Amino acid sequence: MDIAKRFKPSTILLWWKVADHSEAQRILSMFPSAKVHLIRQQLKPSLPNMPQGRALLAGKRTLMIGETWSYVGHFDGRPPGFSSYRTTQNRKCPNVHCRPYCKLVPVSNGCPYYCTYCYLAYVYRKFRPFIKININYDTMFEQIREALANCGGKVSFNMGEMLDSLALDHITDLTRMLVPFFSDFSHGILMLLTKSSNIDNLLGTKPNNQTIVSWSLNSNYAIETFEPGTASLAERLQAARLCQEHGYRIRFRIDPGILYPQWQAEYAELIQQALTTTRPENITLGMLRLLPGHFHLAKDAYGNRGRRLCDHNFVRGASDGKLRYLPTQRIEFYAFLIDVIRSFDKAVSISLCRETPDIWSTLGHRCERAKCNCVVW
Repeated sequence: MDIAKRFKPSTILLWWKVADHSEAQRILSMFPSAKVHLIRQQLKPSLPNMPQGRALLAGKRTLMIGETWSYVGHFDGRPPGFSSYRTTQNRKCPNVHCRPYCKLVPVSNGCPYYCTYCYLAYVYRKFRPFIKININYDTMFEQIREALANCGGKVSFNMGEMLDSLALDHITDLTRMLVPFFSDFSHGILMLLTKSSNIDNLLGTKPNNQTIVSWSLNSNYAIETFEPGTASLAERLQAARLCQEHGYRIRFRIDPGILYPQWQAEYAELIQQALTTTRPENITLGMLRLLPGHFHLAKDAYGNRGRRLCDHNFVRGASDGKLRYLPTQRIEFYAFLIDVIRSFDKAVSISLCRETPDIWSTLGHRCERAKCNCVVW
């Protein structure tokens, strides 16, 4: 069940420079029982010293209200972690396929969900154990305009790379601002990626062709085991159907695919439910991939649920340094899902998320490199 709308921070870190800002005061008024601490520094606020796993969980109930000077980041197609791993492996170029886009980050450091495989948890929680809402929106709109003026073509602004786009939308009201804003730009696309069913603001806003809403989907077992707190599969598909009926473009991202004894039956059921209730313009497929150090964090924070991440035979060989299933397992998984998708929809574009050349060489004739979830075509 989706816990997003029940999110109540126990602690709010309020940056002193925005303490009197009307938006900060509006958010504070939503959580009268939270302990509010006025902080002098955003990057290194004074926080209790605790183990990384506990910090991860505490960060899910800690909200920071502040500002940022980097709402828009340019992702060049090189997966995070490539540079350091390339040095140790003496590689000249990345072997993980991805396409460039812009990252849009009005909320940073994660979300209130408890996905045990989330890479943001490993990257941020020890150093920034809080969810941060940046409220200097004039800077955000200025940076989007600047990026659009300099892009020289169509560009996607992906608001799902560093956060769940909708989990806290009832608090931030960001979609009420961003959806109308992007309607004025023919070459800019707002990409919303979510595991949430928190769509009230979207349904109350006039849709446009410049906004795409994409749901991260998974089997019922994977959602219940590895994605606690997120919307159920039924809730996500219902939200997707309502948004499509309202007029939004929708896409699906079945990622991370996870192997277990009944995976074929349950992923087939997922696809059947999705494609008999909605008409996505794209389905992008990916599989579980983890930074090596993530196992310790997951076990420390989530106990037995985290230990289940270790019950897989992973190999390390991609240029991003992540652990993945064997190539034969990934090919089997993708081929099976593609077959099922094509049994329901012959036309929807299918792509792969951050995969390696050996996988693309086997399945490339059945997928479209230029038509994946996060980019414009």
